[in-house]
Amino acid sequence: MTSFRFIHAADLHLGSPLSGLMLKDRQMAERFAAAGRDAFSALVEYALAARVDFLVIAGDVYDGAWKDNHIGLFFNREIARLSRADIPVYFLRGNHDAESIVTRTIAMPEGVHEFSTRKPQSFVIEHLKVALHGQGFAERVAADNLALSYPPAVPGHFNIGVLHTSLSGRPPHAVYAPCSVADLASRGYDYWALGHVHAFEAVSADPLTLYPGNLQGRNIRETGSKGAVLVSVEDGRPRYERIMLDCARFETVEVMLEESLPESAIPGAIEVALSPFAEAADERPHALRVTLSGRHASAERIKAERSQWRDDVQAACHRIHADLWLEKLVIALEATGTERAAATGDLAVDIDALVGSIAAGEDAGIDELVSEISRKLPGGVAADEEPLGANAAELLAEARDILRARLAGEG
Repeated sequence: MTSFRFIHAADLHLGSPLSGLMLKDRQMAERFAAAGRDAFSALVEYALAARVDFLVIAGDVYDGAWKDNHIGLFFNREIARLSRADIPVYFLRGNHDAESIVTRTIAMPEGVHEFSTRKPQSFVIEHLKVALHGQGFAERVAADNLALSYPPAVPGHFNIGVLHTSLSGRPPHAVYAPCSVADLASRGYDYWALGHVHAFEAVSADPLTLYPGNLQGRNIRETGSKGAVLVSVEDGRPRYERIMLDCARFETVEVMLEESLPESAIPGAIEVALSPFAEAADERPHALRVTLSGRHASAERIKAERSQWRDDVQAACHRIHADLWLEKLVIALEATGTERAAATGDLAVDIDALVGSIAAGEDAGIDELVSEISRKLPGGVAADEEPLGANAAELLAEARDILRARLAGEG
């Protein structure tokens, strides 16, 4: 059997904004905002340099409906580079770019093939003896087991199944085109190119079944390296390697403070925790969510002065590397017994009870408002995202911390 190589990518989400990123540097914010497109351009560059035989994209090329043709023209321009190099592209639609959602179209270059959304469709690359089988989403909601409708393997060919699916469930991802690994294996294919899950996962070795993860992390819930997989096939046996293509990266860092650590030494402790990211930042900018945790005598004061501490932590990031940026500072410090007593003192104000009662009284109203907003979002946009009201408890906690610190100061 002919030897060949292909790239399996998924979940490009072109047109998706990077959310939750609060950068004061405008130029760096623009770099993060452009990272999704830049990552796809990097994918095309890699495919050209490696001279792969074809590219497979397992759904969610786009993040949603186009506001105009701009994002479609960008995708067209990049894959036209592959077309001119005689590298065919095979892709299908997922829940974010289902046929009912992305209704605008741009004529695709020669050699670019989209799987049907009506029924499973097969493409054969005869000179490589490769058969690809797939079906895209006609609607955002895909409750049926699409895999069971895929055709039997083509004899004498290396068969690839392409499917956008949550399999039997991959929290926190919503359920789409549910099926089991056994359902996939029943088709008799040699490789399954899956999409939908945004983290890399080797689902099965026989047949080799992979989620490549998304091409570019878009927020702090999508941390770590992102990219695609390069699959090499020799004598009908596939092997893979991950290729990192993300152009900006999100990471989380926890800094555990010792209770005895002087407040003046905290910036140094933060630098030590950040230092492992210096080498990685040579290749791409990093946005870090830094969490300060532990019990410390200065906990309440640090919380009350969080704005200053945000700037101090950002400064620590830049002392390590110019491309380390603070995405958010989370202060999860606990006060020592002495400091907590000072924060209430003779005023005998039960701040926890006060904030708790506010939260209890407001929860129903917040939930109702969030539900109403979610219902009005187009195409069920909120289904795959963090709840819109998720920050309410965090804001109340910050208010509690500031109250404690101010009461301590007045004492």
